[in-house]
Amino acid sequence: MLATEQDRMLMSLALEGKPRTAAPAVSAPPGAHVVLDITGMTCATCAGRVENALRRVPGVAQASVNLALERADVDLGAADVTPAALAAAVERTGFGAHPRPPSAAERRREEDSREAERVAAERRQLLLLVVSAVLTLPLVLPMVAAPFGLHLHLDPWVELALATPVQFLIGGRFYKAAWKAVRAFSGNMDLLVALGTTAAYAFSVYMLFARGADASGHLYFEGAAAVITLVVFGKWLEARAKRGTTAAIRALMTLRPERAHVLRDGAEIDIGVDEVRPGEGVVVRPGERIPVDGTVAEGESEADESLITGESVPVVKRVGDKVTAGALNGVGRLVVSAVAVGEDTTLARIIRLVENAQSGKAPVQRLVDQVSAVFVPAVIAIALGAFIGWFAAGHGVEEALIAAVSVLVIACPCALGLATPAALVAGTGAAARAGILVKDIEALERAAVVDTVVFDKTGTLTEGRPGLTDVVPVDGGDKDALLRLAAAVQAGSEHPLAKAVLAALPGVALPPVEKFRALVGRGVVGTVEGRVVAIGNRDLMQELAVDIAAVAPALAHIEGEARTAVVVAADGKPIGVLGIADPIRPEAIEAVALLAARGVRSEMLTGDSEGVAAKVAGVLKLHAYKSSVKPAEKSAALEALKAAGRKPAMVGDGINDAPALAAADVGIAIGTGADVAVEAAPVTLMRPDPRLVAAALDISRRTVRKIRQNLFWAFVYNVVGIPLAALGFLTPALAGAAMAMSSVSVVTNSLWLKRWRPDFSAGQTKR
Repeated sequence: MLATEQDRMLMSLALEGKPRTAAPAVSAPPGAHVVLDITGMTCATCAGRVENALRRVPGVAQASVNLALERADVDLGAADVTPAALAAAVERTGFGAHPRPPSAAERRREEDSREAERVAAERRQLLLLVVSAVLTLPLVLPMVAAPFGLHLHLDPWVELALATPVQFLIGGRFYKAAWKAVRAFSGNMDLLVALGTTAAYAFSVYMLFARGADASGHLYFEGAAAVITLVVFGKWLEARAKRGTTAAIRALMTLRPERAHVLRDGAEIDIGVDEVRPGEGVVVRPGERIPVDGTVAEGESEADESLITGESVPVVKRVGDKVTAGALNGVGRLVVSAVAVGEDTTLARIIRLVENAQSGKAPVQRLVDQVSAVFVPAVIAIALGAFIGWFAAGHGVEEALIAAVSVLVIACPCALGLATPAALVAGTGAAARAGILVKDIEALERAAVVDTVVFDKTGTLTEGRPGLTDVVPVDGGDKDALLRLAAAVQAGSEHPLAKAVLAALPGVALPPVEKFRALVGRGVVGTVEGRVVAIGNRDLMQELAVDIAAVAPALAHIEGEARTAVVVAADGKPIGVLGIADPIRPEAIEAVALLAARGVRSEMLTGDSEGVAAKVAGVLKLHAYKSSVKPAEKSAALEALKAAGRKPAMVGDGINDAPALAAADVGIAIGTGADVAVEAAPVTLMRPDPRLVAAALDISRRTVRKIRQNLFWAFVYNVVGIPLAALGFLTPALAGAAMAMSSVSVVTNSLWLKRWRPDFSAGQTKR
């Protein structure tokens, strides 16, 4: 599956052995992005082998493999690379690969099928686990009973009969995976398990045939069987836990209906959602999910958008209101005029953004990749050294073998491979449920250490829906004429201040505007009825050499009331002043308090006047602010903060915020704002609630903390366990238990992130 400019398709976890359709043979264009589902990986070294195989394919610019999601992301640098060639390169390493289907409906059906297969496979694995445990328990029981003075040793031939099916039937998966690794001149966890258990089993068989009944007490069938049973148990728990970490993306995927009721030629017909065309009327019945992004053309209802924006309260939808694909319609019937369909809907973009974040690699993962590349050979060398050391010290073959087997068994590169991606998947999934989309994993790490948050004002700290409060013409002129002229020029602008002017003249016919220009951060200029009209701030008037002395008193009065004042000039002379007020968001005060409770400074950069900026900063108790800041100056202000040793995040929603969002350590865009702002920011808030800024920093910190905890425990298991095994302090059975639980503990620790919810209590103030 090839990605569009913004695309990363929906995550899937494919099972080995699932029938696959043929991979497309069409070459991908240069710079394209290909996503492959990978099967058969068991540890970090497996992921490294797949990654290296893909990178060696001519024409591949970059490749990244995620063990937790079992997927590969490949960026192409040449036009002659096909997805089939990439899949073939992976299959030569012994793993399965399958390009993602291009259709969202096909991906949905395939994911549903795979989910059913995963559940069935878990049941089969559980059955094998039960059989393995039943066969292993009689072997382990004598070892458990011995400290209590009970001697329950089985006949050696009975031990062989019980251990053999465990070794070769239950443990056959390890031999298959180990053989694939050997063929690729590599190593993985399965190779370590296969070597360790085979050594213990083979030595026991040798002793049994050499000594017969006298071999009792010198057999290690129970060690080999216990290791296999415990590892299978650990992998079963791990698979269940991994499904839990990806629950958020699966929940988002189920929101999109597969069918839609469309009005065509006066009749309502039922078609696939991918067949809906923009502009068509889509009927949404009570209780159904909305299949497209659009505007309400008929009807009135409420929409539950909680799984999209994190907003728990249903939103009233009337004619003209926007609706989002995936939202659940309430009790009313709606007819929606489709604006965005298929992969262009907000829901599809959310899924791509979340998956993009989950499939990425945190910078700390690079260390793990380097360690994993040499881990298995190093473990085999240590095991061989332990065997030689014990034997050279005068101990028998049995003791030397036990030490070597224990080293092989306890080593667990699987935990290292899961430490980072498991936490990322769980953390970004929890964030998405709260309405916080993380698109860039490196930004997530940077967000964990942010100490300063810089807010834009309009649309971020304020409602972004300003209203016209003052119309002051020069020398007592005609207010209606001034307003009509200003509205005519503003008709070509999408700026919130322009909308405030237009809203003051609903239904009034306006003269056409020519030569319209929007001057970002300053105002607009256009020609109306032969007059060159400029509307903007003091900077624009100075740039156009307009003398504003005649309107200076009106400017001072309006700004003194903490309202925004703009000058209207015609043919180079001021003709009046407009006053506009933008109310502060009710959540903004709590947002600043929440950040302060976390030790984070709050500052503001705004293009508004000093009076308005000072008023807003005072009400919100900001640490600092700058007024009359141009867009280019915003990014410079962020650079100055970084130069001073601060770690700033920028929060904004407009086109003029895009440079600053890109310049900050972390850019946070309000999702209701301009698309360019959303694309420039690695973090997007799906609803205009500034309190989510503190929540975004919170989940970032928690996720990074989980990554560090996971890596700590993954390394501790090996750094402590391998020397203990080499020195003879661990039996193979205990080593197997430790190895199995290392992976389980890493994934389980990550699952705690699923319980996270935004906590706004610290920012509550008495009113």
